[in-house]
Amino acid sequence: MTHDYIIIGGGSAGAVLTNRLSEDPANKVLVLEAGRPDYKWDFRIHMPAALTYLLTGTDYNWGYSSDPEPFMYNRRIAQPRGKVLGGSSCINGMIWIRGNAMDYEKWAGDEGLENWNYAHCLPYFKKVETRLIGGDDYRGDKGNLKLTTPACENPLFEAFFKSVQEAGYPLTDDVNGFQQEGFGKFDQTIYNSRRLNAARAYIHPIKHRKNLSIVTQAMVLRILFEGKKAVGVEYKKGRKTEKVFANEIICCGGAINSPQLLQVSGIGNADHLHNLGIPVVQDLPGVGEDLQDHLEVYVQWACKKPVSLYPALSPWRAPKIGFDWLFRKKGIGATNHFEAGGFIRSNDTVTYPNLQFHFLPLAIRYDGTVPSEGHGFQLHVGPMGTDVRGRVKIKSGDPLEYPSILFNYLSTPNERKEWCEAIRLSRKIIETEAMSDLMGEELSPGLEVQSDKEILDFIAKEGESAYHPSSTCKMGVGPMSVTDPDLKVHGVENLWVVDASVFPYVTNGNIYAPVLMVAEKAADLILANSPLNAEHVPFYKK
Repeated sequence: MTHDYIIIGGGSAGAVLTNRLSEDPANKVLVLEAGRPDYKWDFRIHMPAALTYLLTGTDYNWGYSSDPEPFMYNRRIAQPRGKVLGGSSCINGMIWIRGNAMDYEKWAGDEGLENWNYAHCLPYFKKVETRLIGGDDYRGDKGNLKLTTPACENPLFEAFFKSVQEAGYPLTDDVNGFQQEGFGKFDQTIYNSRRLNAARAYIHPIKHRKNLSIVTQAMVLRILFEGKKAVGVEYKKGRKTEKVFANEIICCGGAINSPQLLQVSGIGNADHLHNLGIPVVQDLPGVGEDLQDHLEVYVQWACKKPVSLYPALSPWRAPKIGFDWLFRKKGIGATNHFEAGGFIRSNDTVTYPNLQFHFLPLAIRYDGTVPSEGHGFQLHVGPMGTDVRGRVKIKSGDPLEYPSILFNYLSTPNERKEWCEAIRLSRKIIETEAMSDLMGEELSPGLEVQSDKEILDFIAKEGESAYHPSSTCKMGVGPMSVTDPDLKVHGVENLWVVDASVFPYVTNGNIYAPVLMVAEKAADLILANSPLNAEHVPFYKK
């Protein structure tokens, strides 16, 4: 059976393409997703406050981890990735951050990427969104993905906003609008008190189209070629292995799975593939290289007043929280609790913000553990414009074997410098008169950690991924690029990559929004549609 398009991966980018490529009834589209459906009955996927289950379980998660990280005491760092229809949008923190406008100016600064500057990306961001409080020159109001702006009702948020101003930083009305720099509310991918993942936004409304086939629990083993032309894929479902064919193959596996699939299919560093006995289709040494991510830590304080979310952790409260969420569409189960944060510069040499903060009215880790009994709050902080580079490399020709992943966290002088600045500025933001009635003992890292050496030792022991892997199949025209500016893989025909792996540089913040923007833009490129008109609006520069 021949299709017009095969989409490998029904995750965030794949969901967008599923919708857009099947709009024309003449296009026959097949989607192959390795994970299971995003079952409507599973509260873990749909209840915003239940995200801890998804990040630590394996039902909807590939459960990757890095190789021993040489600058972090050889710790293996967890890297959850969504293995489900909707992909990582089903397990992420539901925080909607587009990145800084200067990120896309930086993308465009790479040779041949002038159509990826902010003016060209902005209309596609707006196409994605329906911001429920209203659109404007910067925000969309007719898109598939509905965005909620949180109320920030917990009293800790009010104190936090006063505190950052006292520390010398501005508030911003919208970190995704004119001015990212500063502190404000973070829009959420939550609608009607439920997580609105990419599958719910883009696939479920159109899944009954007659020209669309969606196969879940279908693990793609390799891309099939005739010479340099991609003609189909081989996939495994249950005990059965099948081959399907199409005019165009679009790889949407993400920053880990896409380079892995390209390599096992014969596209990558020729010497590496030869050593593994894999026939080389195209020598592209950049496949799997240039891996970028954000490292973060929790800076945590005890809270002197009983106003944090700590009581919600009591098991006996769970039934009421679940009842309020399911039947009343309200309560602490209906939010991700990452309702506020901001972006600042850690020093005078950077041209735009290089640190991101999330504020949480609870002291807790991603795995659900708490540092001590009692009320607390925390900042998640980490450098954004990292110069650290890692890689994703297959270990064999077996497509079912997980690849070797190395991030190289803390491996550069600049990253280490910015981490020392990040911890000191976290303390500056909280140790204010505005927080004095609430701020108790510093729980993590603790006031005994003061010198650069002590700070970096703390980061090496406690740092975790923010789960923003990117750039392993980056677009461009240089020798280490994998796709051209139109997202077609160099040197072969009929093969595209559309996901975070094509980012030239990781963006300033959470990466879900940029992934959907790239996918919306890619749909026009693949369909040879006229692109949306660039929108030249001003953006904040200091």
